[in-house]
Amino acid sequence: MAQNSLVITEDFQHILRVLNTNIDGRIKIVNALTAIKGIGRRFATVALKKAVIDTTKRAGELTLKDLDHVIDVVQHPRQYKIPDWMLNRQRDIVDGRYQQIVSNALDAKLREDLARLRRMRCHRGLRHHWNLRVRGQHTKTTGRKGRTVGVSKKKADHGKS
Repeated sequence: MAQNSLVITEDFQHILRVLNTNIDGRIKIVNALTAIKGIGRRFATVALKKAVIDTTKRAGELTLKDLDHVIDVVQHPRQYKIPDWMLNRQRDIVDGRYQQIVSNALDAKLREDLARLRRMRCHRGLRHHWNLRVRGQHTKTTGRKGRTVGVSKKKADHGKS
């Protein structure tokens, strides 16, 4: 039997529910954590190493205690000495905190940021409001999907002489 083959034991979980996300228990835990919005491969690897969990394990093999420890590391990364440059929310505009935001909180923060830009009436906020490209792309010929562009020709009346 190969070392990385899937061996299902009695306590193996096929689907885990972690931070409002369903995770497939059959894949490696590093890749499984990336299914959670706001967690990438590098952050998942560091979080597992800080939680002292073998990165070659499958997600379904983790015990509830291990899973709680990983969730705690993800939610409080600065307590586990994860550097600030790895976090996805640095120097928050409201309270100046460094934090890793995941799952539904990430969507809420993004919505708040866009609303703040719209209230400020700054260029980025207006472009978001008008559903136009924000980062300086050319829009004369590209990105026309879903918009009517050009002049429509009238049908010629062949019935009249």
